[in-house]
Amino acid sequence: ALGGAGGTRRSHALGPLPGAGFIFRFRPALRRGAEPSRWMCGNNMSASAPAARKATAAVIFLHGLGDTGHGWEEAFARIRRSHIKYICPHAPVMPVTLNMNMAMTSWFDIIGLSPDSQEDEPGIKHAAEYVKTLIDQEVKNGIPSDRIILGGFSQGGALSLYTALTTQQKLAGVTALSCWLPLRSSFPQGPISGVNRDISILQCHGDSDPLVPLMFGSLTAEKLKTLVNPANVTFKVYEGMMHSSCPQEMVDIRQFIDKILPPVD
Repeated sequence: ALGGAGGTRRSHALGPLPGAGFIFRFRPALRRGAEPSRWMCGNNMSASAPAARKATAAVIFLHGLGDTGHGWEEAFARIRRSHIKYICPHAPVMPVTLNMNMAMTSWFDIIGLSPDSQEDEPGIKHAAEYVKTLIDQEVKNGIPSDRIILGGFSQGGALSLYTALTTQQKLAGVTALSCWLPLRSSFPQGPISGVNRDISILQCHGDSDPLVPLMFGSLTAEKLKTLVNPANVTFKVYEGMMHSSCPQEMVDIRQFIDKILPPVD
């Protein structure tokens, strides 16, 4: 389901590092049985599912490396609510250092997968500014920012966390799947001072993830609990799940969305 090409992998205590000929694509496994009639490609930048009635809330979800916004269509089609608009933007195509500079969809460059790998700070910050414009657009459409959940898978989940913790837009919550917190050292030792210090975060991770090891998720959850109200951070681990999604995870996401974004009259 990850679409990796053949090749060898050099092992590392915290997971695989890029090896000769191995292409990393961070994609979910849930693909088949989509309901395309419920999804529209409003432009070449995103796939979106409009609410069945006037939207009073929105979910903006960012895909993983090498994927597109369409990759999560089926998953959200199965848990959609009629008052919520779902927006799955497409990342731009760029060379990715991790994949021998091969061009693919990516929110920012990834140099390596080890804890001490250099990070693409300018790229991460540029991508976060783009996500903030998506939030602003929905606010202009009449949806308050505190009725918007930001989320993502893998690289997209990392970007959703970084954006939520640095924006001055008050958000409803974050769903961060199989990911990590980028630019970790740029955050304070104590709570953030921004508007989202009480934000609700659902973080999910598979215990068999070979690309973004569970330890990355655990360390991220510990860090998040120092940055925002720890009572609002939920970290769920799924037995046997690799770098993908699973039905129980989608059930948990639906319950999180239902709690955070209930219908309003």
